[in-house]
Amino acid sequence: MPKASEIKKNTAIEYNGNTYIVKDIERSVPQGRAGGSLYRMRMYDVVTNNKIDETFKDSDMLNLGDLFRRAVMFSYIDGDEYVFMDNENYTPYNLNKESIEDEVLFFNETTEGIHVVIVNDSPVGLDLPNNVELQITETDPSVKGASATSRTKPALLSTGLTVQVPEYIATGDTIKVSIEERKFMGRADSK
Repeated sequence: MPKASEIKKNTAIEYNGNTYIVKDIERSVPQGRAGGSLYRMRMYDVVTNNKIDETFKDSDMLNLGDLFRRAVMFSYIDGDEYVFMDNENYTPYNLNKESIEDEVLFFNETTEGIHVVIVNDSPVGLDLPNNVELQITETDPSVKGASATSRTKPALLSTGLTVQVPEYIATGDTIKVSIEERKFMGRADSK
């Protein structure tokens, strides 16, 4: 049983007899209080998708839910469903667009390192790598010699996400993007 301070995003926990996926965590340190931090967690019920917000002390012990992850590749979109194919046994996993709306901007057919989160034999979410490689579909023309300046420009990526990139980056370049910070990290390694 981990403490509340050890819980990460996309962790399944059992709380009040239900299994929840933790989607967001805010840490706060109240002033004038002898004690530790408070963790406010936004959680979604894996069965009903109902949202609850709960606050835990850092020392509160929480029960982990029955959760496992399977390595998958994005396959195709079927209406409002995104279909992912298991890398080992080719089992398809369907996830509703609403349940993965935060992750949709960070993957395409070539993205590696995606895992589907399964609770009680049902797919409930995605676990993405820390950073992904995406292609720029539209940005202002590159400026030669601009690498010495720190000026940036917006770039539209193949998934619809817009990030700020240095002026020397051009349309068609593939870049690394940090998912957590939604920021440019550098050019992708050419293969």
